[in-house]
Amino acid sequence: MTTKTDTTHPPTASRPNALVPDRQNPWAGLILSTVIAFVALLLGRQMPLVGGPVFGILLGIVVRNVFSPGARYEAGIRFASKYVLQWSIIALGFGLSLSQVAHTGLESLAVTAVTVTAAGLSAWALGRALGVGGKLKLLIGIGTAICGGSAIAAVTPIIKPDDHETAFAISTIFLFNIAAVVLFPMLGHLLHLSDLGFGMWAGTAINDTSSVVAAGYSYSKTAGDYATIVKLTRATLIIPICLALAAIVAYRAKRAGAANFSLARIFPWFILGFLVASGARTAGFVPAELQPWIHDAAEFLIIVALTAIGLSSNLRRMASTGLRPILLGLGVWAAVSVSSLAVQLAMGQL
Repeated sequence: MTTKTDTTHPPTASRPNALVPDRQNPWAGLILSTVIAFVALLLGRQMPLVGGPVFGILLGIVVRNVFSPGARYEAGIRFASKYVLQWSIIALGFGLSLSQVAHTGLESLAVTAVTVTAAGLSAWALGRALGVGGKLKLLIGIGTAICGGSAIAAVTPIIKPDDHETAFAISTIFLFNIAAVVLFPMLGHLLHLSDLGFGMWAGTAINDTSSVVAAGYSYSKTAGDYATIVKLTRATLIIPICLALAAIVAYRAKRAGAANFSLARIFPWFILGFLVASGARTAGFVPAELQPWIHDAAEFLIIVALTAIGLSSNLRRMASTGLRPILLGLGVWAAVSVSSLAVQLAMGQL
């Protein structure tokens, strides 16, 4: 196992946050990331509750810490973890019709606003109490509040956490996705929730889309349909959160007197690509027969990117973090779940 972690993920602040490749030859590392990602995709299709992205990051960690890929792979791994990640977020936009979710978004706005606030406050308070680092705390909070791994992937190019922090955040979110699939339907029946009430709860309190779908449709078809649309609406919050984070990063850089500060280097240009893609889908410019192919391509690009992040992760540093991030994830997840039910109860929606 190598301990030279700095060379696999050097600082990139001097390069613009644009969708352009690394100047070094990326092919070896990109091919390695793609091959591992393909294996992860197949495993994810066999075990959808785990999913390809989680398999990708886990396999990447194993390969990095057991086989220690050499320096010739580093440029391609950097390329995939940064640029392929941005492309995957743009591709996701083609699967989100803004007009389709507008009505449900208004219905779920109050619940979503409260759960996102609860996630942010609990992540901040518990993170401080547990001594969890700022970027890891932010990743877990945003992942729980919005849409799990996709939200973490979207903010990663902006806040630039260490790769082991990204891997740990996604792994933590995954644990509670699996728990939610098992526990939510049982608790829903125990609480005698209506189909729409359970759909709202699942859509606002479970992180990953696949877990929302699994929990929702195990309760009822109506609950599954409603939960899925609520979840898609919740995913649109990626846009304002990314823009807000970019503004905060830019402000801090300017205040610190960074000599080479430029807003263009901080601004998440891939979010504009996401908006254009969503607008194209909403306007009907994307043929219906192409949408499943685009969705599959976006899924695979995310797996490639997260595999590369796994290939850049140091298992020893992750292990040294201990149980604190998991306890943080549990606390934030509990706060979101309880607040969702509380708001619905207060509004008479259950």
